[in-house]
Amino acid sequence: MAADPYTTLGVSRSANEKDIKSAYRKLAKELHPDRNKDNPKAAERFSEVTQAYDLLADKDKRAQFDRGEIDADGNPTNPFAGMGGGARSDGFGGGFNPNMGGGTRSGGFSTEDVDISDLFEGLFGGGDARQSRGGFAGGFGGMGGQQRRQAPPPKGADIAYRLKVPFIDAATRADQRITLADGKTIDLKLPAGVEDGTQMRLKGKGQQGPGGAGDGLVTISVEPHAFFRRDGNNVRLDLPITLTEAVEGAKVKVPTVDGPVMLTIKPGTSGGTVMRLGSKGFSGKDGKRGNQLVTIEIALPDDISELAKQLEGWQDRSNPRADLGV
Repeated sequence: MAADPYTTLGVSRSANEKDIKSAYRKLAKELHPDRNKDNPKAAERFSEVTQAYDLLADKDKRAQFDRGEIDADGNPTNPFAGMGGGARSDGFGGGFNPNMGGGTRSGGFSTEDVDISDLFEGLFGGGDARQSRGGFAGGFGGMGGQQRRQAPPPKGADIAYRLKVPFIDAATRADQRITLADGKTIDLKLPAGVEDGTQMRLKGKGQQGPGGAGDGLVTISVEPHAFFRRDGNNVRLDLPITLTEAVEGAKVKVPTVDGPVMLTIKPGTSGGTVMRLGSKGFSGKDGKRGNQLVTIEIALPDDISELAKQLEGWQDRSNPRADLGV
């Protein structure tokens, strides 16, 4: 039988969930098999600590243990409860003795009339009773011959990670390196459709338990960029150009998440014009990439005195606000 789970974890019976979890984490970290490869007793102790935590972390099982209904292994403390008892008014005894001699009667019932092995078969299952014939060899099954199925041993707890990913890396799905709780590093390939808050599951990268290791849960945090902005799967950029470039047209270099490209500005391009660079955005869940949307901004020079001289005597008599009804 396993030791008292409270003693195993080193906590009092009045310990709350936080105290129990804290004690388990401390012991699990200290006894983890990866840290004690040359100490088999540590691995055994790790398993005991995990089993104790699994029982106390389950509110129902903990309550049953505290009431004495189950033991530290989670098994009923008295599987025969209610079967025994005092004598009944009809003359039958409360229990039975498989070694009773023949011919004895109690209230008109004779042991000669009953095959004791049949009684065992009815209570504990046919196969086991026939083989034991006077004992309980190999344990016992449930009523009607159904054997009790043991629940699979629990896996270890999951471990949560938060991974900060640069904006451009998220857009291009560049591999990211992450350091796990055991000190090992692995490279992660970002999934299509990755965004801030995306979760990735790393099978078997959690804490070790009797039934195997739990998982690692990685939450992605996409960092903001100095001049790129995300709009769905598109990337937006405000691009300043000079008045000369706007009037005469030009070829200008534009930054994208994949590196700079050349963009053609047509003569007479107005501020606020949106130009599209195809497949320069984020990947959707279908793997297709969005676009980069470039909004043109006309930037006047800090010193406009020379420009004022050039425009002296000239007036722009158009009404750029005509569409606004003013």
